[in-house]
Amino acid sequence: MTSAEAGALRRLAPPARRFLAHRKGVLVRLALWSLAESGQAFLVGHAVARSVDEGFLAGDPRRGLLWLGVALVAVLSGARVVRGVFAQLAGVTEPLRDGLVRRAVDRSMARAAPGGPAGTDRAAVSRLTNQVEIARDSFAGLVLTLRSFVFTAAGALLGLLSLHPALLVVVLPPLAAGLALFLVTLRPMAAAQRRALAADEALGDHAASARAALRDLAACGTGPGVERRGADLVADAAAAARTLAGWAAVRTAALGVAGHLPVLALLVAVEWLRGHGVSVGALLGAFTYLVQSLLPALHTLMTALGAAGSRLLVVLDRILGPETEPEPEPETETDRVPVPVPDRVPVPVSVLKSQPGPSTASASAAAFAVDMAAVPAVELRAVTLSYGARAEPVLDALDLCVAPGEHLAVVGPSGIGKSTLTRLVAGTLAPSSGEVRVAGRPVTGRPAAELAALRVLVPQDAYVFSGPVGDNLAYLSTDACRAELDAAVGAFGLGPLVERLGGLDGTVRPAELSPGERQLVALVRAYLSPAPLLLLDEATCHLDPASEARAEEALAGRAGTLVVVAHRLSSAVRADRTLVLDGVRARCGTHAELLDRSSLYRDLAGHWNS
Repeated sequence: MTSAEAGALRRLAPPARRFLAHRKGVLVRLALWSLAESGQAFLVGHAVARSVDEGFLAGDPRRGLLWLGVALVAVLSGARVVRGVFAQLAGVTEPLRDGLVRRAVDRSMARAAPGGPAGTDRAAVSRLTNQVEIARDSFAGLVLTLRSFVFTAAGALLGLLSLHPALLVVVLPPLAAGLALFLVTLRPMAAAQRRALAADEALGDHAASARAALRDLAACGTGPGVERRGADLVADAAAAARTLAGWAAVRTAALGVAGHLPVLALLVAVEWLRGHGVSVGALLGAFTYLVQSLLPALHTLMTALGAAGSRLLVVLDRILGPETEPEPEPETETDRVPVPVPDRVPVPVSVLKSQPGPSTASASAAAFAVDMAAVPAVELRAVTLSYGARAEPVLDALDLCVAPGEHLAVVGPSGIGKSTLTRLVAGTLAPSSGEVRVAGRPVTGRPAAELAALRVLVPQDAYVFSGPVGDNLAYLSTDACRAELDAAVGAFGLGPLVERLGGLDGTVRPAELSPGERQLVALVRAYLSPAPLLLLDEATCHLDPASEARAEEALAGRAGTLVVVAHRLSSAVRADRTLVLDGVRARCGTHAELLDRSSLYRDLAGHWNS
């Protein structure tokens, strides 16, 4: 036994004694049913021996049949004994499971509570689902098999002794050899089981943390490193499972030795036993004891003790043992997920390609410096887009011109192409035909850094990363000063949220924000961006009408052009013009003009008003 296993036994002994001490009544009833099982095992072999020696070989078939009837009654009574055993077993195993669940929940809550250890106990999922069930099943199996082996073996060995002591001389050595070979596997099997459970927890923790940080991983370009780490953890779990399977094979060999050698030894020693006065009936009774009672009980014991015993020890130690933090593994640059810190905005090299800092933005803006009064902010020339060669076009020969500083709303039925339009203008989607220009320059095929200097696209699902509030707000404008951040927070009514998070230096945890709060953070970020064009693709859908109006008014008052995919009629009313997409012919005009000229707009307005 390893020092870790010995320490686990010492830690688990006191709670185990307390658990069993509170269930003395159940244990007594279980022992009484087990005594009945011991008597049954004794009667079966003894009755077979007597039926042969005192009945059939003695010329008294009636007596032989009578003894066989006793053996039959003993066998049939086994069903009643098993039923009684299982009825009492539930009184031990189910309280154990309930106690382990409570312990796992308390441990997880203690970590999450204020003042508890830092971090989230993601391994609690494994404890509550996988490990608690392992503990209950393993404990039930151990109670059944240990009890059965002790009482069945006692009855069978007592029966062999009563038939003839020489039988024990033949049977016991191979049994002991098989048990010894089996015991050799216990220590490495327990270690392999421990490694397998640790690998399972590590893989689950990695999967949970990676799932929660998917957008951060994509934004920071660390996905490949995390993927490699996950592949390594999968490989570790597979290696642990293979090691466990290897020792299980060795244990199977031990079971073969203990389960077959006693019978072979008895067959080989028949002549010697007959010479020492062992009768034919005693030999048949000995075979009955081996085949019907002793060897099945031994086989079950070795299987349960080897597999269930080691699993139970490891699992109970992980659930009930002291909480320890795992040793940190050496971390490489590719494995590390960038976490924003208060004095630095998290803009890795991979992100700079799509979200430039001040120097990149300034260079790009200088390269595309134009007279904004002379060219449209957004221009679409006969733009057509189809998702597939034979698919109906989502946008068909669309012409659009948006003046610098204009506030344009886009409306239309769901699926008509509003989001497609914003992606075309943002340059993330290329048209099937036609041309899209922003600030007088084509956007199709233009480098991401140049596009980022010209426009900001805010989608419906707002991106917020784990880090300081100020870093989230200034993500697209790294040179924004404290006063600018405070002014933007006030303009969007974000003060209560910022105060709740601990100020601009407080920490944002995306999972703890509502969808509307995440959208407000993203809108303030876009507001602070130096890009002259803002594209909002239903980026206010999770806001209440008052918050939406406040946000759009602040964005419309910002220097630059605003294009909004409208979520409510009020967005169209506030806009300078509204573009109506109907799949046949797009119309553009003011709210009053469209009410007069567009039946679809009138229908949408009626739907919104209702």
